[in-house]
Amino acid sequence: MTASGIYVYGIVGGSHRLPPGAVGVGEPPAPVRLLPVEDLAVVVSAAYPGLRARRRDLMAHQGLLMALAETGPVLPMRFGMVAPDEATLLAGVATHGSEHAAVLERLDSRIEMNIKITPVQDNLAALIREDPVVRGIREEARRHPGYEANVRLGEAVAAGLRRRAAVAAARLPAEFAGIADDTCSGPEVEGCVLNASFLVPRREEGRFRGVAERFAAVHTDRLDLRVNGPLPCYSFVVPEPVPARA
Repeated sequence: MTASGIYVYGIVGGSHRLPPGAVGVGEPPAPVRLLPVEDLAVVVSAAYPGLRARRRDLMAHQGLLMALAETGPVLPMRFGMVAPDEATLLAGVATHGSEHAAVLERLDSRIEMNIKITPVQDNLAALIREDPVVRGIREEARRHPGYEANVRLGEAVAAGLRRRAAVAAARLPAEFAGIADDTCSGPEVEGCVLNASFLVPRREEGRFRGVAERFAAVHTDRLDLRVNGPLPCYSFVVPEPVPARA
């Protein structure tokens, strides 16, 4: 299949080496190479028409970034970044070389950990005890039952459960003081009251997980907490640091 552009995985230091047998996205998986540019290098492969966000390719992209991060910092690109040609890519990286070098220094020996929190959906008794608004709507629905009353009660319960979870979730970032170097709010996710990423020293991953697990256990009646990671540090780099088309 004919290549169409340069697929970009990330930027590394000029002395960084590729993992043995490194391959990237595509079918068959494309060989990966380094393009030197001043004191940096860009991790690339050939890009092919029709590339889609299939699980195999998403995992290949992320797996390569995580393997690279085992031996040094990586400024990661999100899946699907394609530069039109080498000259355009290298010129763009060189223009912001000092900024990229500063980001790499900041990301050295660090990982991204993501936490998503959703409300517990089956603790109606506690909600009614604590929330006078929901309690009043429930009493009204009992006095005047009907479809509209049930709908109103259902909406009030959903909103109340979300409020309880959100109040508890707001306390979580402070729990990581002294562990995470930075935090970043992620995009809204349906059903979540918190979607946040944390920049964590690699050596602190176990401690981070322990804090998250204890927090979840304390608030088990209010929220469900999911930890994702380690991840490439997508949330802590400047968006689109190289000239590319998504």
